[in-house]
Formats: sequence, C-alpha cells, structure tokens
Amino acid sequence: MNNVTFDIANKSDISELVRLRIAYMIDDHGSISEDERHAMEEQLPDYYERKLGKELTAFVARADGRPVATAYLLIIEKPANPSMPNGLVGEVLSVFTRKEYRGQGISTRLMSEVINYAKENDLCFIDLKATEEGYSLYKKIGFEERNQKYKDMRLKL
Repeated sequence: MNNVTFDIANKSDISELVRLRIAYMIDDHGSISEDERHAMEEQLPDYYERKLGKELTAFVARADGRPVATAYLLIIEKPANPSMPNGLVGEVLSVFTRKEYRGQGISTRLMSEVINYAKENDLCFIDLKATEEGYSLYKKIGFEERNQKYKDMRLKL
C-alpha cells in the first residue's frame, strides 16, 4: 500500500468517480455496451453533483493523487421501526479496486472507513449486496447474510 492515501471524495473528483464506476460495471458485468456507457457518462456527473457530500459519501484510495479504489456509503432515511429507531440506514455500493492495486488490503481499509463513518453518524445498520469476489471480505469484517421475513422483490419499469 505504498503511496496509497485514503480520504473522502469531493466534487473535484467527479470525473474520476465516473471512470471508476464504469470500470466497476465492466468488471462486474464482463462488459457494457456503448449505449450503456454513454447513459452512465450522461447520468453520473449530475448524480454526483447533487448527492456527493450529502446522502452519498465516496471513500477513495488514491495513488499519486488519483483515485484507484472506491467504496460508497448511501445514507437513507426511512420511517423508524424497532430495528431502526432513528430511521437512518446505510447501503454500501461500488466497492471497487483497480486490478493493479488489488490484494493490498485497500478494500478492507475502505470498508473500515465506511463502518467508522456509519457509527459516527448513528446509522442503525449497513446493508450491501456482495459479489462472489467481495463476499469473504465482508464476512471477515462482520457482515452477515440476512434471513428475511419478507421476500426480496422488484417491479422493473
């Protein structure tokens, strides 16, 4: 992890966050079409401009000043219930490290930063959806699979 620093991205990092998000999608899906890439390049800058530093916190690892890894924490406020008395929960997204920086503990460090931030901001819990590659990391740092009373469903529009 020589020459790697850790901090929170700001609006001056938006173009790099777009680049890393697209790289993550390619890594996760195997490839994306030019139309999908174009749609992301159109939507993401405005999304980051509106959300970054508010409900979205982007933790980054930098090498030579340039982001090489990310972990996002999306803070969501929901109506309170017994499992989330203040209604504040987090969702981890886009945990990604460029290939040449993998295996150095960078994602582990970023996730530690995410967890500390969530605790400092009184979140009730953090959810994530684990890829095969990330599963062992999340398990190692304390994430557990959830047995849910409710079925996870979606209506695609």
